[in-house]
Formats: sequence, structure tokens, C-alpha cells
Amino acid sequence: MKARWVLSSVVFVFAALTAFAQNQNPNQRRIPRLADGKPNLNGIWQAMNTANWDLQAHESRHGVVPALGAIAAEPGGQGVVEGGAIPYLPAAAAQKQKNFASRLTADPEIKCYLPGVPRAAYMPYPFQILQNQNTIAIAYSFAGAYRDILLKDPGPAPTDSWMGQSAGKWEGDTLVVTVTDQSNKTWFDRAGDFHSDALRVTERYSLLSPDVMNYEATIEDSKVFSRPWKISMPLYRHLEKNARLVEFKCVEFVEELMYGPYRKKQ
Repeated sequence: MKARWVLSSVVFVFAALTAFAQNQNPNQRRIPRLADGKPNLNGIWQAMNTANWDLQAHESRHGVVPALGAIAAEPGGQGVVEGGAIPYLPAAAAQKQKNFASRLTADPEIKCYLPGVPRAAYMPYPFQILQNQNTIAIAYSFAGAYRDILLKDPGPAPTDSWMGQSAGKWEGDTLVVTVTDQSNKTWFDRAGDFHSDALRVTERYSLLSPDVMNYEATIEDSKVFSRPWKISMPLYRHLEKNARLVEFKCVEFVEELMYGPYRKKQ
């Protein structure tokens, strides 16, 4: 009788452990990790969507230079804004439309300004996450942009900057980054979506599998929006042999655009 009871107990425990293991997300069991157990985000990542053209759902349309035909046309996309629409205050919505109308000269991307956050994550250029147990940094292909994610409270930023100040922490397997003190000169996309100096962005990076990461950004700005709103999208790891980040230093491409009229006449 005792032997039978022990055998029954062993079978019950084994069945319970098996059921528990089967109910766990298999991706969470096989995501790469550092020695300290944190998810390993190292690698070159890129968004595969049209958010840089327009965060909201949009049809394909003529580009800012129609004479360039399909080369400069803007691809349509389903949008990445949760709920579909960005909740602009009335005056800000009017400014957004003005930005769109003048995007050929007004978009900061045209001038090779640093893109800011979250736009840097979904431009059509890759970026590289550099992570160890004490430090996390992100290097971007576009314009040589770079930022450190500070894992200890840095206190107030000394001044506003194009990429702002990033303070990070881990919530389970998710890296949560709060970005403040960004320049109010950056846009969210080529459609003229913008913000003020009150912008606060909360990013969430979560590995779904070894080579796919979910990216979320919650945007708060009481001067421009009626409430906080969120974007979300997958990011994909580059798997090419010897994959590396190739710089897109665009300053030299805009010198004529920005400074040509001031060139000394011969």
C-alpha cells in the first residue's frame, strides 16, 4: 500500500510539472540571456513598416516631389497607433496639417537633424543595441545618432537635446525606458506629427523570440495631445552573415540644400 501511495504521488507531481511546462510560453524559455539572466538584446534591429511616412493608417500617395514619380511616392500602411487616431488638441491638429503641407522643407529628416525618440526606432534604417550587465546603449545608422540608457536615476537633464535623456529599468523580461528633455524640433514622421518641449516617451522592449522584439512607446504631451497614446510594432534582428551597422551620415547630402544660398559668389 505504501509503495502504491508513493508511486501515485510521483506520478501526480510529474504530471503537474509537465502541465506547468506546457503552459509556459516557449519563446520565453528560449530567448537569449546574459549571464545575469536578463534578456540579451544585443544585435542589429530594424522595423519593417511605413511608420516613418505616417504613424496613422494611410493610403499610398504622391511624394513631396511628384516629378520623381514612383521613386519618391509614399507607400501606404496600416498604421501603428493603438486605437487608430492620434488625439490632438484642436490647435495642434491644425498645426499638424500645416506641417504636412510644408513637409518638403519643414521635416527635420530632410535637414539630417537627429530623429529623436521614438522616431529613431522605425526609420527605414537599422540600429544596434549594445548591452552588457551594467550598460545599455543604442547606435543608429541615421545621422550617427546615439544614446545611452542610464540604469541608475540620472536626475534632471542639464538641457534639452535631440535624443533626450533615457533612464531605463527592467520589469521582468521587459526593458522600460523613460525618455525626457527632447528638443521640440523633432517630428514623429514625415506626415507632420509633432510634439512640444513637454514630451515624455515611455518605451518597452520585449523579446518575443530570439530574433523578434516587440516595441511599444507611450507618448505623453499635455500641450499637444488630449491624452497619452501608444504605438507598437515588431522589430526584427538582422541575420545576414557578418551583419554590421552601416552609417548613414547625411549631413554632406544636405549642405547644398541648407547652405547653398550662402555660398560665396565667384
